[in-house]
Amino acid sequence: MSPTDRALGMHCGISRRDFVNGVSVSLAGALLPFEAALAAGGTAAAGSEPYPPRRTGLRGSHPGAFESAHRLRDEKAWNLAGAVATGEEYDLVVVGGGISGLATAHFFMKSLGGRGRVLILDNHDDFGGHAKRNEFVHEGRLLALNGGTLNIESPLRYNAPARELLADIGVDLGRYQRANEQNARLYASLGLGEGYFFDRETWGRDQLIAGAPEDSGGGFPEAFLAASPLGAAARRDLQRLYDPRQPDYLPGLTSAEKKLRLARMSYRQYLLEVARVDPSLMWFFFPMSQGWYCVGPDAVPALFAWNDGLPGFDGLALEPTPDGVLADLPGGQHGRQRSEGGGGEIHFPDGNATIARLLVRALVPAAIPGRTMEDVGAARVDYGRLDRADQPVRVRLDSTAVHVAHLGDPGRAGAVAVHYARAGRTERVTGRACVMACWNMFIPHLVPDLPAAQKEALAYNVKRPIVYTSVAIRNWRSFATLGLHHINTPGMYHTEVSLAEAVSLGDLKHPQTPDEPVVVHLERTPCAPGHPIREQHRLGRAELLSTPFETMERSIREQMQRVLGAGGFDAARDIVAITVNRWPHGYAYSYNSLYDPLEWVFTSSDERPNVIARRPFGLISIANSDAAASSHTDAAILEGYRAATEVLNRRAMPRLG
Repeated sequence: MSPTDRALGMHCGISRRDFVNGVSVSLAGALLPFEAALAAGGTAAAGSEPYPPRRTGLRGSHPGAFESAHRLRDEKAWNLAGAVATGEEYDLVVVGGGISGLATAHFFMKSLGGRGRVLILDNHDDFGGHAKRNEFVHEGRLLALNGGTLNIESPLRYNAPARELLADIGVDLGRYQRANEQNARLYASLGLGEGYFFDRETWGRDQLIAGAPEDSGGGFPEAFLAASPLGAAARRDLQRLYDPRQPDYLPGLTSAEKKLRLARMSYRQYLLEVARVDPSLMWFFFPMSQGWYCVGPDAVPALFAWNDGLPGFDGLALEPTPDGVLADLPGGQHGRQRSEGGGGEIHFPDGNATIARLLVRALVPAAIPGRTMEDVGAARVDYGRLDRADQPVRVRLDSTAVHVAHLGDPGRAGAVAVHYARAGRTERVTGRACVMACWNMFIPHLVPDLPAAQKEALAYNVKRPIVYTSVAIRNWRSFATLGLHHINTPGMYHTEVSLAEAVSLGDLKHPQTPDEPVVVHLERTPCAPGHPIREQHRLGRAELLSTPFETMERSIREQMQRVLGAGGFDAARDIVAITVNRWPHGYAYSYNSLYDPLEWVFTSSDERPNVIARRPFGLISIANSDAAASSHTDAAILEGYRAATEVLNRRAMPRLG
């Protein structure tokens, strides 16, 4: 081991599971201090930890979750010879245990007064889809962070079925916000703000500077600019972009005409060719769009950037309410049109994993103790109770669907056979209906009898890759010393390093002092600037699947050491555990006016691929965020509602024979 690796702590006892396209490269692990304590209490350490939320190393699309799917993709068909019929018959089989699949089961069972029988299949070792949680325990302290889906965004704008579901499972957002009023002021009360880390690869030296546009009412603080390595022209241009008195860069056009122009140019093109800013400033703006669209400003329409509140548009005097053909602006993950007047953004400690856990408790009460929103925060799931024959809803994990077909002609069949791979064998169950709540792009492989036009529409979706990394550290004194809680790191492996949001839920308490352990959030969006957006998503996915965990860990340790070292951080000493949530198939694809027809982007045209893709096929319906062409949680819930309604409207179909 090199001296550099040793200084970073690569020799420390931490579970390393290196997989490239599902093939194990190496497996080595030892007990970390907190894991040893868990093991002493009868719980295994990270590498063999049986409790899914506490498994570390490579998570998200983890080893074991995707190999069968890739085999089906590569071999074109699954060999069903020798499949074992379990003899199980269900009113509904749901393929996919994410928010949309769980919502489908919820609405279906609610309509039947709880009298139906439902099986939910999921290829992961945990439920929730992208709404996963990462748990850590250090010195007896339970910590949690979202491993995927982040927040309830603009709840006042949630559709009626989504609002209904939240109420059904006991979510009280007002009560949650009131309970976290003090937490909301925690970092500010300690003098912690936001900053930027200028990396030596871009600027010739590493330099951490406190400051962000919000600190000075819009632009960057003068002290920030003076201390930065930016040239004089770049400093002037950066402030100009944030100045509400900036000129109109598209004079002589109406608001609607400007929007049409902005819809057809990238944000990068707008900044460089229209606003004419110094090219070095693209360093700031590249990651601003990545967190929303999983690509940089070269593949994001300038109109979307305006809609999301990015700088450079104040002088254009665009109408705040979209007009003309732009009547349905599709905000990003934190779009301005969705957030203003929408109730803000509400983030549970584990993100929307709280919603998934509450949904599962409503469907399988015995699996998760408690009765309130608060007590689910620290509740321990009994995974052994998810799949029992004596309950109306069963959740079967580590089960990858490989073939779904009607028993007879799709127009007259009374049942659907669903084959799935589990524990090295193929099993079959039967359902009076089936809802595909998995990824659109995979459904043509699972349902080979689908019409060709529907297969083509399903394949149009190319999901957006993203990485959420959770790093448990012994304390956050280094952040306090630096006076920062969120650090933007453009140009580095992860584009941000930040303390977990200061929120608590019941007994899952956020640390109140820098001497306590905490989880740090890092985010990465692999993309390939210069390529069309869907190709960027494919290339980003390929990068994630070909990068071993050890490479990721080394990058994480090096980045945190460089960024936080001046505050006294020691990667070898202070890092307790690392969980990399790899999502090669992350956010749903949303239409983009640089690459897709305008009517797909701004209207509800029935010609959009997602509308064609979600058409029911016999007894098979489709529910997922892809079906909405939106990565928002309320969209996933709405699609679950729609699919459940389709199934319920077919209830006149004959009983299983």
